[in-house]
Amino acid sequence: MDPLKLIDKYYTRGSQARHLLIEHSKMVTQKALEIAKRVEHLKPDTDFIEKAAMLHDIGIMFTNASEIGCSGKKPYICHGYLGRQLLEKEGLPEYALVCERHVGTGITIEDIVSQQLPVPKRDMVPISLEEQIICFADKFFSKEPDSLYETKPFKKIKSEISKFGKDKGAKIEAWRELFRN
Repeated sequence: MDPLKLIDKYYTRGSQARHLLIEHSKMVTQKALEIAKRVEHLKPDTDFIEKAAMLHDIGIMFTNASEIGCSGKKPYICHGYLGRQLLEKEGLPEYALVCERHVGTGITIEDIVSQQLPVPKRDMVPISLEEQIICFADKFFSKEPDSLYETKPFKKIKSEISKFGKDKGAKIEAWRELFRN
């Protein structure tokens, strides 16, 4: 499976959305592989990480995010589960779960109900080591055109994540410790 061929199947060459998706995903992939190397003793599947990190945001095209070239109808928070649907249709169920589970530090049923989020009512939390690595690596990079190539400092990441609950801040801090970042 070639992630770029799959992206090309759904994203128009030369489009802003494709450019931002690919550039962001490359940086997330590089960071995820660096993290995997630091935790080699946990035996992460680096081939899976490399491909899944390139596809983790494939669902953005279905969202209404004009600032990154996406003109879908759904709110941006939906890109995870929409990416899952797309990759399941492509016969890639393990990769599909990475899409769904990488948003924030994961979305719980409690989050969905308490915040009335427009996503399916199920836990969408990274479970496997590979999912956790990709989710953590993703937090260091934005798809915003003005800051696409900048790496966010961990302090800023934790501050942004903590706005969604103390448990989210604690999770990102636990990942930092686990992944020796």
